[in-house]
Amino acid sequence: MAGLSVTQLTLSHLRSHRRTELAVDDRPVAIYGPNGAGKTNILEAVSLLSPGRGLRRAGAEELIRRPEALGWKVTAHIQNSGHVHEVETYAEPGNARQVRIDGKAAPQMALGKIARIVWLIPAMDRLWIEGADGRRRFLDRMTMSFEPTHGEAVLIYEKAMRERNRLLKDMVRDAHWYAALERQMAEAAVRVMTNRAAALERLTSAQQGAETAFPAADLSLRHPDIELPETVEDFTALFDEGRQRDLRAGRTLVGPHRIDLKAFYVEKQVPAAQCSTGEQKALLISLVLTNARALAKDTGAAPLILLDEVAAHLDAERRNALYNEICALGAQAWMTGTEAELFDGFEDRAQYLEVGENDAGSHITLKEAS
Repeated sequence: MAGLSVTQLTLSHLRSHRRTELAVDDRPVAIYGPNGAGKTNILEAVSLLSPGRGLRRAGAEELIRRPEALGWKVTAHIQNSGHVHEVETYAEPGNARQVRIDGKAAPQMALGKIARIVWLIPAMDRLWIEGADGRRRFLDRMTMSFEPTHGEAVLIYEKAMRERNRLLKDMVRDAHWYAALERQMAEAAVRVMTNRAAALERLTSAQQGAETAFPAADLSLRHPDIELPETVEDFTALFDEGRQRDLRAGRTLVGPHRIDLKAFYVEKQVPAAQCSTGEQKALLISLVLTNARALAKDTGAAPLILLDEVAAHLDAERRNALYNEICALGAQAWMTGTEAELFDGFEDRAQYLEVGENDAGSHITLKEAS
């Protein structure tokens, strides 16, 4: 199956990269070099070819290379289903991130229709044992990979909720001030929950019958207090009926913003939070691969897969299994590690980039398979 691929990538004044130009084919990309050389910055640049703030969730100002502070730019040629799109995303100091697709200005959401991207980074290793916020972001990123407009629905809901919360904190009691906001929240809430449920159905389906060396996860959505309704009218009533309680709390206490993603290790029937560190990591890798399989089935093209420092935490057998699954998907995976030997299982099925650093910043050398 043909996958999505980045064939040219240019980083200009982005973090440690003053100017980096890469020309690659559609095989996986193994990136290695010492810590701090700029490997993850390359993955971050690729992640910016999708909607949102990228894999580090950084603001536009944080991405600017210092001390020049000239602004940053990422340019890429993205190949998908025989079509090549030129994508530019950039930001000047003090300004928001901008996007251009094939020479024309475009909203960030338009990137979701061109580049489906999934990723796993070390910051996600504690996903199952920390707060629900990170799990919701993980869920919404997977959901947005299936339905690119999901991010817009989440933003609409959150903006309306923030305005409602301001009224609650100011102890505004007049129902007329809330009516339009709560209706807007209800309409967005139905979209958000419908999209999330559909994403979990796709993931569950993609796990069934899959030949994989990674454990299956039983996923569910849970609200800490109630079972959320399914219609706009019922959501509107929920917000209206809960207003007095929310006034006492000074914030909205029920809604999609309180949903948590729960996972069970299927084979052992153990909650992910109670699994070992290695099992939790394996579950995350499994979900990223499942997400990729589901997207490949839905769209006919495997997504881009970004894996930061994943190989170092797997034994040789699991590493090789991961590489085999990536290649079987036909996915262009961008992976980082400190040593070239971590990617030996790819052999000539991947292309290799060595990253170093000098006074001018990060620099790249294309290497042959060992």
